[in-house]
Amino acid sequence: MPPQDIQPQVSMPEMAIMRRFLPYLWPRDHPALRARIIAALSLVLVSKAVQMSMGFLYAAAINRMKPGLEAAASIAIALVLAYAGARFAGVLFDNLRNIVFERVGQDATRRLAVNVFAHLHELSLRFHLSRRTGAVTKVIERGTKSIDTMLYFLLFNIAPTIVELAAVIVIFWTKFGIGLVGATLAMVVAYIVFTQRITDWRNQLRAEMNDLDTATVSRSVDSLLNYETVKYFNAERREAEQYGRVAKRYADAAVKSENSLALLNVGQSLITNLMMAGAMGFTVWGWSKGRFNTGDVVLVNTLLAQLFRPLDMLGMVYRTVKQGLIDMEAMFGLIDTPAEIADKAGASSLTVTGGGVAFEDVCFSYERDRPILNGVSFAIAPGKTLAVVGPSGAGKSTLARLLFRFYDVTGGRILIDGQDIRDVTQASLRAAIGIVPQDTVLFNDTIGYNIGYGREGATQAAIETAARGAAIHSFIAAQPQQYNTPVGERGLKLSGGEKQRVAIARTLVKDPPILILDEATSALDSRTEAEIQDTLTEVSEQRTTVIIAHRLSTIVDADEIVVLDAGRIAERGNHAALLRKNGLYAEMWARQQAESDEGAEAA
Repeated sequence: MPPQDIQPQVSMPEMAIMRRFLPYLWPRDHPALRARIIAALSLVLVSKAVQMSMGFLYAAAINRMKPGLEAAASIAIALVLAYAGARFAGVLFDNLRNIVFERVGQDATRRLAVNVFAHLHELSLRFHLSRRTGAVTKVIERGTKSIDTMLYFLLFNIAPTIVELAAVIVIFWTKFGIGLVGATLAMVVAYIVFTQRITDWRNQLRAEMNDLDTATVSRSVDSLLNYETVKYFNAERREAEQYGRVAKRYADAAVKSENSLALLNVGQSLITNLMMAGAMGFTVWGWSKGRFNTGDVVLVNTLLAQLFRPLDMLGMVYRTVKQGLIDMEAMFGLIDTPAEIADKAGASSLTVTGGGVAFEDVCFSYERDRPILNGVSFAIAPGKTLAVVGPSGAGKSTLARLLFRFYDVTGGRILIDGQDIRDVTQASLRAAIGIVPQDTVLFNDTIGYNIGYGREGATQAAIETAARGAAIHSFIAAQPQQYNTPVGERGLKLSGGEKQRVAIARTLVKDPPILILDEATSALDSRTEAEIQDTLTEVSEQRTTVIIAHRLSTIVDADEIVVLDAGRIAERGNHAALLRKNGLYAEMWARQQAESDEGAEAA
């Protein structure tokens, strides 16, 4: 088996992550999206200008309410109405901004998700065998969600807050002097430093929560996918207890994280309210000295209240951005995982003239210190059948993986019609090979979908023809939904024989010149095996066929039989010749015949 570990990704600096992220913020090849971003930012500036005017309108209305100005109450009323209109306009422009920008965020999320999904399918079999599906899907989910959130907060929270702070500083400088400017800047600095320190601490807690959340999801998915095994071994309570232990660790980490949020909120509120009290006290003192009017008190209150609103979200924004960077780092780590098997530059498509296959002195190992194949050589003439047998661990299924180029050989070469499979594109190579695997895994969809999956765009007529060829059409036609019959998770609504026939039909739809039968009947009973064996014999006619077999009775008619032992070819020849040698094959044959006779006697 392949090794079960993958080296962890090296942690990326935050600025490197941001540089990877920025192209999604300003997509080079999407001018329409750029126009939306510009329009959204323009609406942000208009919204801020309107909201800044609210303080002046409110202050002017208060100043118009002095004794002796009762006759001009209509002006104060007009100012109050203008203030209300400005409040509404601020909400209107903010929501128009969201409407304009939503397409940008969703498009960025879509493009990133598609890129990650496509890259995952390009990664080697070794990668997928070493990762838990639940953990990978969780990384993708968090990473793609974070990009939309990051775009939103960077454009519509952090940038507008900077603009608003600059405007408040200018207003305070011109109307109230350097003292209030200094106090405001000191408050903002203290607020940011406090928020950063506490949030960094909380991010460590959040990282722990993410790890535990991933572990919880991974554990639950793994357990549910293997529910049959759980029931076989009466392990429901054991699984619940294991899940409960992981869930408890997550709950403890979540409690600690939420408690730290309370500390952050209290500290932020203390800083902002001290500033508000100081600024209001200063303005009232100035009013008592005749330096400021009554409206100035309201103006300072309104401007600071507006400034505090985005600042109150700063902790959440900072935490979200930091968490977004963490999530995107994990996702970019998946994107940066190199594909172990890659096409050569300028690789040509495989040209199949007859379908001849040759293994020339092939060596291979999943791990350096544990060789699987040692100098294996054989050739299959076009249209002929070669069977590979041997004890477990001899390297039989590895031959199929190498022919599909799930892995590259470590020595020697594999040829199809004289072409080294490393010199052709993987797509053209795999298009020329079909397989009926030992363990048929189906999509949780309909029978028709699973059969038609063998060739993109397969017609219903082609699907039904393939089903007849696999001797499963009559079974499908007897179902109430016929070809729309759902097969369930991994095809578990079908029997083993039915799943095998679907796999055969899927291969018939593909119609490849080279066919691999990887112990396709080893898990079936004798009667079903005999029925499917007849179908497989018909399917393999006129195709170059490699049969990887456990039961020797299924390959007695093969043109040549190769006996593997410890990664080497121990014997080769047809069935009769191998029996005459009285070697390993003859020993395996005698043992299986004895087991068959014992089973018949017991029956």
